[in-house]
Amino acid sequence: MGLKLEDSLDLIYQEVLKRNPGELEFHQATFEVFESLNPVMAKHPEIAKKKILQRICEPERQIIFRVPWVDDRGEVQVNRGFRVEFNSALGPYKGGIRFHPSVNLSVIKFLGFEQIFKNALTGLPIGGGKGGSDFDPKGKSDNEIMRFCQSFMTELYRHIGEHTDVPAGDIGVGAREIGYMFGQYKRITNRYESGVFTGKGIAWGGSLARKEATGYGAVFFAQEMMKARGDSLDGKTVVVSGSGNVAIYAIEKAMSYGAKVIACSDSSGFIVDEKGLKLEVVKRLKELEYARISQYAEEVRHAKFYQDGSIWSVPCDVALPCATQNELNASDAEMLVKNGCKTVVEGANMPCTPGAIRVLQQASLAYAPGKAANAGGVATSALEMQQNASRDSWTQDYTETRLHEIMVNIHQNCYETAECYGCPNDYIMGANIAGFLRVSQAMCAMGVI
Repeated sequence: MGLKLEDSLDLIYQEVLKRNPGELEFHQATFEVFESLNPVMAKHPEIAKKKILQRICEPERQIIFRVPWVDDRGEVQVNRGFRVEFNSALGPYKGGIRFHPSVNLSVIKFLGFEQIFKNALTGLPIGGGKGGSDFDPKGKSDNEIMRFCQSFMTELYRHIGEHTDVPAGDIGVGAREIGYMFGQYKRITNRYESGVFTGKGIAWGGSLARKEATGYGAVFFAQEMMKARGDSLDGKTVVVSGSGNVAIYAIEKAMSYGAKVIACSDSSGFIVDEKGLKLEVVKRLKELEYARISQYAEEVRHAKFYQDGSIWSVPCDVALPCATQNELNASDAEMLVKNGCKTVVEGANMPCTPGAIRVLQQASLAYAPGKAANAGGVATSALEMQQNASRDSWTQDYTETRLHEIMVNIHQNCYETAECYGCPNDYIMGANIAGFLRVSQAMCAMGVI
């Protein structure tokens, strides 16, 4: 990847490559953590002695299974399901389930590995895991999605539980899919174990603010990061990629801070509204009508839809990549820098390529990695677990206040850790080191397991 690791770390990384051939996304995620750990290994020799890094890179459990289901035409379909239970040193495995054609073992392992440190940064008692399937819910009927979810859960149910592994939603998995999976779990186990899933419907144990949490959390982090530089979102022009939950609620919260959001996207292209996006139109199109984002330009006549090109060519002060992994490459980053962007905050998991990150850091932009900035979703999931355990229900305002406190604390932890290890304002170093140290301390305390 063009960067240098210390010899001891490089030996461990080469072993990771050897043990996990062809898993490019997982390689990228591990390398990004490894390159932050040189000062940690020098300061904490017990980490090397107890082989913490080798152990943390090997999932505690990897589950791959067949998911057969019958479509509306009566034809049998077969997909592949995954659950990687990566690390439980801090608590039960916690991480979403993703339904998307791009899902494979490498993608799930990269997401699960990131989840370890993201969850650690929240300060809450949750370990790291991830799951999913190459099933594509787009174009499927509700009955087809229900049958798939029931088949998926018929295998997965035996591996999860509120004290073992607590899944949530991710791309392609919302409250509808969680409902179908929880219903099948309850049916098979004969237990109303509401804490086994988060992201549930509000009427049956879900948390207010969970849908908004990842997007809100990313903007809370952005505001804190800008505040540390004597700035704020007020009056800034913002571009947000994606138009799912994360993007929509990042747009909403950025607007509440006085920002003007002018662009968002989906897989078909992107829209630009120089007057500022009409959020109510975006919400209706994407949350109620499941329409393509191009429809926005048909309704809002002064807006423009672009099928080709990059959303990152749109000049802005703040960029929030909120779509998917590796969506922003080095040439995109160069365009952002050229057009005067000052802040990039990841709302998605690993949306910036290593090349893009180098460009952003060399230009001294304020850059926040996803494992810190998009931790709001899993933090609120952990709050939902607390509510379920106490058979309680919190208000939207109370939950959002707790979320804000957690994101402020994550920012402070990353900021102070980076300074402590001689890398001021480097949020990658701060996030990786702070998350890694919390997990490694727990692993050292528990012995070789």
